[in-house]
Amino acid sequence: MPQWRTLVRVFTRSNGPFQLAAHFSRRCLVDIKTASAIRRLRLVSAPEAVSFILLLVCSVLKRTTDFNAVPVMGMVHGVLFVLYVLFWLDAWNRAKWSLGRAALFFVLSVLPTGGFFAERKLKREAESAVDAAIAARARQEGIVNA
Repeated sequence: MPQWRTLVRVFTRSNGPFQLAAHFSRRCLVDIKTASAIRRLRLVSAPEAVSFILLLVCSVLKRTTDFNAVPVMGMVHGVLFVLYVLFWLDAWNRAKWSLGRAALFFVLSVLPTGGFFAERKLKREAESAVDAAIAARARQEGIVNA
């Protein structure tokens, strides 16, 4: 197994892909499949949280008015939750998270606003990986003596 792997593309900006060719040390080892798995989890976490909140609102409206959108919102939320769990399992497997970290992201999926916190944590993780890659590349090229 080589000591260095190359990260081809990291998606951290909302306006499109942020291209980066950088090397990661073993401590910050991230390859394209791991970055993609984390990105997929990040992309589905906020819509899953929104669907959960809308499902709760629809449940209240069903009991207080004649408006019944629970079957539709239930299906939408169910599909998004299943996608979240599948992407969570993939990210856990590829990123080699500890049991505690994986459990944190699962618990965030069952809380009404937890998906927003999960998205923020995953975004920070991706941005710190990019910062580490830039610093490692700068050290490698001799730009920084850190």
